Amino acid sequence: MKIVVTGSLGNISRPLSTALVKKGHSVTVISSNPDKRKEIEQSGAKAYIGSLTDAQFVAEAFTGADAVYCMVPFDFSVADQDAHMQQVTANYVTAIQHAGIRKVVFLSGWAAEVAGHDMTEVYRQLPGVNVSELRPAIFYTNFYQMMDMMRGKGMMGLAMGLRAYGIRALFGRRGLLLGNYGDNDRIVLVAPEDIAAAALEELETPVTGIKIRYVASEELTCNEVAAILGGAIGKPWMKWIRISDKQMLQGYKMAGLPEQLAASLVKMQAAVHDGSILARYERQRPVLGKVKLKDFAREFAKRYI
Repeated sequence: MKIVVTGSLGNISRPLSTALVKKGHSVTVISSNPDKRKEIEQSGAKAYIGSLTDAQFVAEAFTGADAVYCMVPFDFSVADQDAHMQQVTANYVTAIQHAGIRKVVFLSGWAAEVAGHDMTEVYRQLPGVNVSELRPAIFYTNFYQMMDMMRGKGMMGLAMGLRAYGIRALFGRRGLLLGNYGDNDRIVLVAPEDIAAAALEELETPVTGIKIRYVASEELTCNEVAAILGGAIGKPWMKWIRISDKQMLQGYKMAGLPEQLAASLVKMQAAVHDGSILARYERQRPVLGKVKLKDFAREFAKRYI
């Protein structure tokens, strides 16, 4: 098949495009960064460089494709993230219609409904298109943004790693993680590699109509997560402490996040603490992926040093 992959060479798109090429598909990878062209082409895929906010560019990129993998990246130069996401999604819809594509994999997140990013209206614009919506849980890779906190260096760069709607933390001291969910709250984590594997499966498996698939690798409490990561970096006493929504919101604002985005993130994370996101997940609980937190922790420890 001719397959277009959005997301450049990100944590999901890189292993997905690599796997598709190895399986003999003709793959085009969209990136906004011209510096990625050489690396994309070296992987055996075709590079298509441009902005997802450019409707004409997206339509041209999708022309001739049999299937597409669509994700919407954050753009922190934009104050209204909802408007940005709606624009990119609208460009996808128009391009899919124009190209006559009948196979689509959309990446959203397990908090999509809480965040007000329900895709129902999008799907209504795509009659006759077979769609798999992937709803991954909290990315393991979000923990890379917590390294300074684990080292006891105070507030970390919260503006990074926000795509997965997941783990957030601030005002740390050595051996602590903080967020507006924590302690013994149950959370679900996922490895990007397991998301890529799910996307590959959905692209190659016949789907009729609309399919929603949650993607997860591990189910733990926050303190179990802290113990695993802490053990890997020589801090087995590490704890994950919950702070208030108000404190969380203040931290995001101090980190420079737009007010609308900060409020949305706090709302989503509060829904982890109160269990409402978990309840939705459990209604369509998936088979857990292969990559466990202990596997990720070994890689995390190498970067932590």
